Amino acid sequence: MEMQFIYADNAATTKMSDVAVKAMLPYLQETYANASSVHILGQRSAAALFSARQQLAQLLHCAPKELFFTSGGSEADNQALISAAAIGRQQGKRHIISTAMEHHAILHTLEALEEQGFTITLLRPQKDGIVTAAQIAAALTDETCLVSVMYANNETGAIQPIKEIGALCRQRGVLFHTDAVQAAGHVDIDVQRDNIDMLSLSAHKFHGPKGVGLLFAKSSIQLTSLIRGGGQERGKRAGTENLPGIVGLAAAFKDAQEQMAPNTAYITKLRDALRAGLEQIPGASFNGSREHCLPGTVNYSFQGVNGEALLSLLANAGICCSSGSACSAGSLEPSHVLLALGLSSEMAQSALRFSLCTYNTMDEVQTIINKVADAVKHLRR
Repeated sequence: MEMQFIYADNAATTKMSDVAVKAMLPYLQETYANASSVHILGQRSAAALFSARQQLAQLLHCAPKELFFTSGGSEADNQALISAAAIGRQQGKRHIISTAMEHHAILHTLEALEEQGFTITLLRPQKDGIVTAAQIAAALTDETCLVSVMYANNETGAIQPIKEIGALCRQRGVLFHTDAVQAAGHVDIDVQRDNIDMLSLSAHKFHGPKGVGLLFAKSSIQLTSLIRGGGQERGKRAGTENLPGIVGLAAAFKDAQEQMAPNTAYITKLRDALRAGLEQIPGASFNGSREHCLPGTVNYSFQGVNGEALLSLLANAGICCSSGSACSAGSLEPSHVLLALGLSSEMAQSALRFSLCTYNTMDEVQTIINKVADAVKHLRR
């Protein structure tokens, strides 16, 4: 008999929705021509590409020409930071502000920029995993060329005060980028309202396909090309466009936006039940913000328990969750996010992240609670 699994790792990646699959199929089998080709089939592909860009621009409240399709969030993050640094260098400004809890796509790019002579300030979040606009204000200098703060954290789900930080940056004439990979499709994003200059997102975090994302950049920003070749994406991202992926991205994002209210209500009920159950386990402690958070992300540490061993027991029981970011899986180091929140190495290493979606059920949540309680008890014995 095949083992039954409960998937609670949606912050790592999501199952593709029927909406996205249905939208993509014609561009895999019928309208498959290169969008740069001048013949009629190429023109049909180009029309689909234009339509997807228009649809996404309407949802994000920007101009279509301000969207650039990428291979995902990491590429978009890299291009945003490298472009802002190039602009800063031209203006004689070489200071960048970010946070110690960013995704490694941001942190490793900042390390590379530091080697090129930039000064990097990484702000530590408060205990609830939130960096305030006041912290940003205190760190800003006349040399600051960029502030990059993630919209919502990938491990704790804590949502940052993006609108306030963006307004502060706008007032000081500093570019503001946000990695919205975890937030997109789960919270309402308006780049105009939120004072965002650049934004990254990835389709596979909201039931779209893997391998496709986008970078929003205000038309006044001169992007630096990371990939050289043809003139695709207005010369800023060479390579034949992943048309099926882009169509799937647009369809999944539109569906997520339209269903956001009922989806949030449903997932929040699951999340609250999961929190309530895990709270009953002795030595369990919550990580993150209880109020300002994504609807489906839950992070707990379990005192006196090794997180990797706990994860292994749960995997054997058919529970799919994680001990942190999927991008650092296999690392024996404690989560840099939880360490930034002030947790000890021991408590950071004992943490589990559960991330729920509309495909989960209340029965599954109860099973997760029971399995975690049993596994923690077993390991402590």
